Amino acid sequence: MPGAPMVEQDDLLLSLQMADSAFPSGGFAFSWGLETLKADGHVCDGGGVYAFAHAQLRWRWASSDRVFLRRAADLEALDALVALDREVEAMTLAKEMRDGSCRSGRALLRAHAALGSRDVAQYRKAIAEGRALGHLPVAQAVAWRAAGMTADAMEAVSAYTLVAGIGQAAVRLALMGPLEAQVMLTRLRPEISRLLAQALPDQPHAFVPMAEIAVMRHETGDARLFAN
Repeated sequence: MPGAPMVEQDDLLLSLQMADSAFPSGGFAFSWGLETLKADGHVCDGGGVYAFAHAQLRWRWASSDRVFLRRAADLEALDALVALDREVEAMTLAKEMRDGSCRSGRALLRAHAALGSRDVAQYRKAIAEGRALGHLPVAQAVAWRAAGMTADAMEAVSAYTLVAGIGQAAVRLALMGPLEAQVMLTRLRPEISRLLAQALPDQPHAFVPMAEIAVMRHETGDARLFAN
């Protein structure tokens, strides 16, 4: 079909832009508990970071964030998005994780508004009025749908940016070098593909207790490089 390769190329370029670590989505400020786990001696090297990233991917993203992202991608009505946003809030145990999710989601929406997307304005208004919270999975669906991404592309970019963000946090914490972080991404890419091929769970759920406890303890730490 004439022109189809150009459409596919444009979709690829869009996904690359959204997955770029330089995109101002606010994720650089978060370590998902990795900073405290390093301080406590539970994660000391690249192998520990890999295990941490794999757990976050398998037992939080795939079973919770992915579910909320996909549900939000299928919703058009603002009230339904707000209700889903509130469900993410109720399902997120640690306050710092709730705050971090909202900060990242709002930063993502703000960036897309600056790029000229008018379709995010209604949801940003709901956040400004206190009706919505702006949790990251819902904000990703709103912003990326407005940008023209497919739901499948949203899932892939969401999973990739999680693992890439953990790798960047680990580099900043001197737990691994930049090349080792890329090795980790390469090792986890088949796992991302496997998770994307699986059916969504019926209900969102997550179980990463060690990371959640670390996040809760982070605010009392002596030195803090990250917001969580």
